[in-house]
Amino acid sequence: MSEVVIVNAENQILGRMATNVVKLLKEGKKVVIVNAEKAVISGPKSRVIAGYKLYFSLRTLFNPEKQGVRRSRSPINIVKRTIRGMLPKTPKGRQMLKSVKVYIGVPQQYNGKNFISFPDADVKRLKGKYITVGELAKEMGWKVYVRATGQ
Repeated sequence: MSEVVIVNAENQILGRMATNVVKLLKEGKKVVIVNAEKAVISGPKSRVIAGYKLYFSLRTLFNPEKQGVRRSRSPINIVKRTIRGMLPKTPKGRQMLKSVKVYIGVPQQYNGKNFISFPDADVKRLKGKYITVGELAKEMGWKVYVRATGQ
């Protein structure tokens, strides 16, 4: 059975974290990412949101009335989509994507486990402004569904 690596995305730059995750996947490891909504994207808030919302206005030439490109709104899918873009576009790349699990917060089965974070992806490297993936998701229309866990 392959080794499972648990990555804490809190205060990690999304793109740099994704490249490190892809390296782990290429080594044959399974990767679990927790706190996906706390990863950061560098750039002023307005510019980052405008860049992501740009895809909502795209239409197709075949049928301009129909909505064009679909864009994921949840933090889980934003993180997974970033990783997917860095994987090879082959059957092996698709298989690697299946070995990635992304969670909002920390699920109970991973409480108390050792998390890793990448020093080269730390938010302290950024000099300018940034936005978290959770804030971006809310701006794009993601509705937070709270599970009835008794908390």
